[in-house]
Amino acid sequence: MAAVPGWQERSRAQILGAPLDALTMGEVLGRCVGAIDEGRTLSIGVVNAAKLVNMRADADLRQSVVDCDLVLADGQSVVWASKVLGHELPERVAGIDLFTELLREAEDRGYRPYFLGASPDVLELLLAEIRRRHPGLEIAGARDGYFDPADSAEVAADIAASGADLLFLGITSPKKEIFVRDWGAATKAKIIHGVGGSFDVLAGKTRRAPRMWQRLGLEWLYRMLQEPRRLGPRYVKTNGRFLLMVVQEMAYKRRST
Repeated sequence: MAAVPGWQERSRAQILGAPLDALTMGEVLGRCVGAIDEGRTLSIGVVNAAKLVNMRADADLRQSVVDCDLVLADGQSVVWASKVLGHELPERVAGIDLFTELLREAEDRGYRPYFLGASPDVLELLLAEIRRRHPGLEIAGARDGYFDPADSAEVAADIAASGADLLFLGITSPKKEIFVRDWGAATKAKIIHGVGGSFDVLAGKTRRAPRMWQRLGLEWLYRMLQEPRRLGPRYVKTNGRFLLMVVQEMAYKRRST
């Protein structure tokens, strides 16, 4: 879904070849509330070190992220890289934090969210936890993420029929980015936010790193220690490539000055 020009002040910085919006959490929330109240659609993409690495190799993923109306720094390492490379972002806007803040806004303002993603059992736990945290929230609907891509039109039509104001996608990359690009408009949701593994965290299936680990940019390490065999090789590979990308960009900038 292509960005809508002209309706907002653009403040994008190019970080390792990807456009990121230099916004604080408060500014992002303000734009989300404005979009819903004015009947506009706002698609939100988030990137961390691993996704920036994968975007270099996957043109479809890259274009799907770039086409989002807002692209935010989900990882602390991306914020640090922005400082080193001279395009400083004001702060990290983690996808899970934006997710929980938007749920609070939805309860306060009467917005109706739809939840798409995860397995049926995780989705059930997620909905129970959200109802516990936000008893005044009216949920438009929910569907697990185990649907065939060929059924995407039907899924989008179901979301549109629910009258949802916000759509949260707990689906892995690049499936969620491609769904947003191809079917986001058809859902008629005003805010479309891909939250990845946040459903598992709120459902209690995955533990999030303590705040100190988050501030130090070590959430990836905390996750890896929980599942070392599955995540260890992946994180070592992507983090190494990300560091190399930053070093190469720094060297390029020095040669250009």
